[in-house]
Amino acid sequence: MGKSGTFNSRIKRGDQVVFIAGKEYNRYDSKGKRQPYRGKVLAVDARAGKVKVEGAMIVKKHVKPMPQMNREGGIKEQEAWVNISNVALVDPETGKPTKVKYEFQDGKKVRVAKSGKVIAENASYIREKKKKIEDEEEKPAAEEKQ
Repeated sequence: MGKSGTFNSRIKRGDQVVFIAGKEYNRYDSKGKRQPYRGKVLAVDARAGKVKVEGAMIVKKHVKPMPQMNREGGIKEQEAWVNISNVALVDPETGKPTKVKYEFQDGKKVRVAKSGKVIAENASYIREKKKKIEDEEEKPAAEEKQ
């Protein structure tokens, strides 16, 4: 790919999404009716423009055992990366796929679905600020004693 840098994805980790294209879009229920897969986003790769959805696009990976890392071998099933264009956010009001826009409400930037409903923010993708280590202040004093 010729892309470089990141773009701000409107789909975040922990969001409920539905497939709008691809293999998981063509899932059928017992009555023979198409039921596109819905699931929770596990991970977002903004640089590649891909997401991992819980329980979707399951692939088998052959893993070699590594006793020194205490890892068992065998065939593991895991989620594969999916292009972000194949999924859409689920509207909290209607339950249908929706596009997202950003608005400022009460001085905060919030995500809004087409129905006008605010999409709840999940704390799962918000990074915590790093705390300054108090040990750094103690180290120079310890060096002077020697």
